[in-house]
Amino acid sequence: MAVGITDGAITKPHTDNREYRRIVLPNSLEVLLISDPETDKCAASMSVGVGYFSDPEGLEGLAHFLEHMLFYASEKYPVEDSYSKYITEHGGSTNAYTSTEHTNYFFDVNTDSFEEALDRFSQFFIKPLMSADATTREIKAVDSENQKNLLSDAWRMTQLQQHLSTEGHPYHKFGTGNWDTLEVRPKQKGLDTRNELIKFYEEHYSSNIMRLVIYGKKNLDDLQSLVDQKFKEIRNTDKNCFHFSGQPCKAEHLQILVKAIPIKQGHKLKIVWPITPSILHYKEAPCRYLGHLIGHEGEGSLFCILKTLGWATGLSAGEDDSSNDYAFFKVNIDLTDSGNEHMEDIVGLLFKYVILLQQSGVSKWIFDELSAFCETVFRYQDKTRPINYVAKVSSNMQLYPAKDWLVGSSLPSNFSSSIIQMILDELTPANVRIFWESKIFEGQTDKVEPWYGTGYSLENINSSAIQQWISAAPNQNLHLPAPNVFIPTDLSIKDLTEKVKFPVLLRKSSYSRLWYKPDTMFFTPKAYVKIDFNCPYTSHTPEAVVLTDVFTRLVMDYLNEYAYDAQVAGVYYGINSTDTGFQVIVTGYNHKMRILVDKIIEQIQEFKVKPERFAVIKETVLKEYQNYKFQQPYQQAMYYCSLILADASWPWTEQLEVIPHLEADDLAKFSTMLLSKAFVECYAAGNIEPKEAEEMVIHIEDIFFKGLQPIARPLFPSEHLTNRIVKLESGISHFYPAEVLNPSDENSALVHYIQVHQDSTMLNVKLQLFALIAKQPVFHQLRSVEQLGYITVLMQRNDSGIRGLQFIVQSTAKDPGQIDLRVESFLKEFESKLYEMPADEFMSNVNALIDMKLEKHKNLSEETSFFWREIFDGTLKFDRREIEIAALKNLRQQELIDFFDEYIKVGAPAKKTLSVQVYGGSHSSNYEASTKEISSHPQSVLIEDIFSFRRSQPLYGSFKGGSGLMKL
Repeated sequence: MAVGITDGAITKPHTDNREYRRIVLPNSLEVLLISDPETDKCAASMSVGVGYFSDPEGLEGLAHFLEHMLFYASEKYPVEDSYSKYITEHGGSTNAYTSTEHTNYFFDVNTDSFEEALDRFSQFFIKPLMSADATTREIKAVDSENQKNLLSDAWRMTQLQQHLSTEGHPYHKFGTGNWDTLEVRPKQKGLDTRNELIKFYEEHYSSNIMRLVIYGKKNLDDLQSLVDQKFKEIRNTDKNCFHFSGQPCKAEHLQILVKAIPIKQGHKLKIVWPITPSILHYKEAPCRYLGHLIGHEGEGSLFCILKTLGWATGLSAGEDDSSNDYAFFKVNIDLTDSGNEHMEDIVGLLFKYVILLQQSGVSKWIFDELSAFCETVFRYQDKTRPINYVAKVSSNMQLYPAKDWLVGSSLPSNFSSSIIQMILDELTPANVRIFWESKIFEGQTDKVEPWYGTGYSLENINSSAIQQWISAAPNQNLHLPAPNVFIPTDLSIKDLTEKVKFPVLLRKSSYSRLWYKPDTMFFTPKAYVKIDFNCPYTSHTPEAVVLTDVFTRLVMDYLNEYAYDAQVAGVYYGINSTDTGFQVIVTGYNHKMRILVDKIIEQIQEFKVKPERFAVIKETVLKEYQNYKFQQPYQQAMYYCSLILADASWPWTEQLEVIPHLEADDLAKFSTMLLSKAFVECYAAGNIEPKEAEEMVIHIEDIFFKGLQPIARPLFPSEHLTNRIVKLESGISHFYPAEVLNPSDENSALVHYIQVHQDSTMLNVKLQLFALIAKQPVFHQLRSVEQLGYITVLMQRNDSGIRGLQFIVQSTAKDPGQIDLRVESFLKEFESKLYEMPADEFMSNVNALIDMKLEKHKNLSEETSFFWREIFDGTLKFDRREIEIAALKNLRQQELIDFFDEYIKVGAPAKKTLSVQVYGGSHSSNYEASTKEISSHPQSVLIEDIFSFRRSQPLYGSFKGGSGLMKL
C-alpha cells in the first residue's frame, strides 16, 4: 500500500484550487497525484532518471531509440501502436523526449478514457514488447529525425560545443543517434541492437528512479487506488540516478575562440563560461539575477549600447546545459554585419559590464524586485494544458524536494550576495569559451565536427588578449537598470457585472469597432488587447509588404528601451504586419497596461525614419528572406501551397529582389501613405471594464482621425481588404513540383491537400470527425510501417474559412511522387475500414470529438485566440463549438461515409486535390521525370506557373461583408 503525504507540504499558488498528494509505492515509485474536478482532460507523465548520458560507448542514441520503442507495444497490449491509437481516438495526444539525464513520457486523454489509457501507459514500464521487426523499422525513424536536424544551425552549434569538451565526459556525447550508430556500427562489432536495447532497458529502467504525475478528475483517494493498481508491478532494481562528477571542460577547452560556419545567413556570438550549477542554490537564484542584468535591454544596458552602436539585434543571457554536476552561463548575441567586424570590442564591452557588476556589488533591491515579481507570476500563473503541466512537474520531481515540485526554481527567495558573487567571480577571461558563427569563415576553417559536419577552426586566446579587448572597447555609459515602474501593484479583480459568455460589439463608428469580452472564467488580474489596423496600402505590391514589415519592426525597435521594463514586469507587446495591415497586441497584468498601449500608439503617430536604424532592420529582413531557402522542405511545400491558394499574396523571391533597392526615404513616404487610410478593429478582454476599453479606442480615434491635421481618414466601403482563396476545380488533381531551394538538403517533402468546403457546420464536423478517425492510422501506416519519414502527419487546414485536409510527409526514403502514391494507396485501403467500422467505434469517435469541443479554454490567451479568429475571418460564430456539438449529436455513420465518398475518396467526382512536391537532393534526378509523369495523367493539371494558374481560377467569397465592415 502506498504511503501518502498531503499537499500541505507542497508549495502551490493561493489561486490554485486543485488538490495534491505525494505518495510512494512499495516499489519506491514516487508519485504526485493532482485532483482537478473541473478538468476536461486527464493526463500523466513518467520521468525516468536516465537519458542519453547513459548510452553505451559505440551505441550513440540508444536511450533516445528506447524512448521511440516503448510506444510500440507491450505484452498486455501486443497490437502495434495500439496505445497511440487508443489515445488519439479518445481525444488525446501523446509524446516523449530524451534529455541528458532523464527521459519523459506523457499523454492526455478525455476524462472517461483515462483509466484504460493509464493501464496501457503503465505497461511500457512493466513488460514492453520490442519486436525485431519494429526495431529495424524504428531505427529508420530515428535516422529520419536526425536527417531533419542535420542542416539546423541550432543542432549543429549545440553539438559543436559538446564536441569541444572532454572526450570521457558524457557531455561530449551525440544523443540523437542515426542509422550508422544504431545499425551499421553495432553489426560491424557483432552486436544485435535489439539485444542491446533490452539490456539497456533492464539495466536502467527501475521504479526507484522514476517519477510519476497523475492529473485526474477523480478525488485523491480514487487516483491513489488507480496508481496502486496500475504501477505497483514496475520492478525496482534499486538503481542510482546517473551521476558523473566534474566539469566537462578541462584547461584545453577554456580560453578558446571557435570560428564556425553556419548554414544560414547571419552572425552570432556565444560567450560561454562553465560555472557552479545554480540548482545547488536555486532559492538564491544567482544565474537568474545575473541573467536579468546582463540580458537587460533598458537604458544603460549592454544590449542598449550594442544596439546604439549598430552592432547587435538581439541578446540573451542565462544558465544553460545545466545538471547537478556542471552548468554553463551563456550570453548569446545576434550580430549585424558591422558588429561582426567588431567582435573583440563586443566581447570587451561584455567584460566591462561584468566588471561593472563586480564593482557595484550585489544589489539587494534588484534581487527583491525580481523576487517580488516572481512571486506575483507564481501566484497568478495561468492554467496550462494538463499534458504540459504534468510533463513539467514530473521533470521537477527529479530535481527538487517535494515542497518545490510545482515551484522549481521559479521563486528566488533567499538573498545571498556571497552566492551571487561566487557565480559572478566565475565569469572571467581565464574561464571563457567564445563561439563565433559566420559565413565569412568559409574557406578559413581546418576542422570538421563529426556528427553534423560543421566546419570550424580553433584558436587559443589568453587573458591578456582579452584584457586588451576590454581596454580597446568603446567608452560607453554602461549602468545598472533603474527601479521598474511597470511592476503591477494593483492586482485586484474587477467586479464586472456583465457576465457575458461571448464577445459583444461594444462600440462601432466609421473609424473603428470595439469587441469586448470580460473575464468570466479565469479571475486573474490580466487583460488582452488587440488593435488591428486595416490599411489598404499594406499589400498592393511586394515593396509595400516589405515596407510594412520594416515599419512594424522599427516601431518595436524605437520602443525597446522604454517597453523592456514592461515585459520584465509581465506586460508583453508585439507589433506585426498582417495581410491587411498591421496589428498591435498587448497582454499581461492590466494595472499599467494602458500606459504601454498609449506609448505604442504615440510611437506609431510620431513615426519618423531614423536612417541608421532603418539600415540595421533592412539588413535583418534581407537575411531572413535569404534564409527562406534553408527552411525544412516540408515548410517549403506548405509555403507553396499557401502561395497557390491565397489570392493576394506575393512570392518571397520578389520581396527579396526589392529589399536591396529600398532606402530610408522610401519608408518615410510609404509610412505616411500606409497610415493615411485605416479602419481599426479592436478586441479587449479580461480584467478590464467596458468604460476603460471604450476610452482606449476613443483615444486611438482622436490620435489618428481627429484634430486639425488628422493622420488618417476612414476607409470607403470599397477599400476594406479581404483574404480570398482559390477555389480548386472538382474532379481534378492539381500538381506543383519544385526542387528544394537548398541543394544540400537530402530531404524531400509532400503536402497532399484536399480542399473540401467553405465554413459550414455539418461539413465542418464531418471533416473534423474524419480527421480524428484517420489521424492515427495515417501515422501508423506511413510512418511506423512504411517508414516514409519522421515527419508524417494528417491535419486539418483552414485558409480564411476554407476547410480541407493535408497530408504532410518529409522523407529521404522516397521521392514526393512516390509518397503521393502511398497517400492515395492509404486512402484506398482506408475505405474498407471506414465502411466496416463497428457502430460502437463510430460513436466512440463522435463522443471523443464532442469531449474535445467541450474542453474549456485554459487561459485568457487561448480564449482570445479562438474568438479573434472568428472576428478576423469575418465568420463571427462565437458559439461555434456549441453549434458543432449539436450537429455531431445528430450525425449518422452513413453521413460520414457519404462525405468521404464525395470529397475524400480516391476518384471521387467532387474531390479537389493539390499535391505540392518538393524534391530534395537525394531525389533531384527524379524531378524532371515527375513533370512528364504528371502531364500524362488524365484529370491532372500540372501547375507550371503559380500566378498564371491563380489568375485563371475562381475564388471563394469572403465572409467580410460587402459594406466593407463585417456582417453582424
